[in-house]
Amino acid sequence: MPQDITPRPAGGRSVLVVEDEPLIAMELEMMLDQRGYRVLGPVGVLETALLLLQDAWPDVAILDLNLHGQLATPIVERLRALDTPFIIASADASVTHGETIFADHAEWIAKPIDEDLLMAALHRAAP
Repeated sequence: MPQDITPRPAGGRSVLVVEDEPLIAMELEMMLDQRGYRVLGPVGVLETALLLLQDAWPDVAILDLNLHGQLATPIVERLRALDTPFIIASADASVTHGETIFADHAEWIAKPIDEDLLMAALHRAAP
């Protein structure tokens, strides 16, 4: 069992989870819920995530870059417009770390997701 390296967030910070693989989305939701975060989503479709971001302003987001073959670029642009930090959780090697839209203000977590690394990244993104 992973060690809890970050304190429970005060007030239950909200985390938008954008992940198109249902099992990974459920795992992320459970991890975050156990640590006291409020989960928005999870959502696995680009358009659904954008609709959610019309009415919600998460404290931080975790997103996969490839959603059923679509790049999450519009979500990244919306998060940046909201000044919302985000963490990229992706196994997609076809998208390089050097692409500015993804690299600016984003930390990368490789899949399979290590819970300790994810929690540390969340703590850095939204202390």
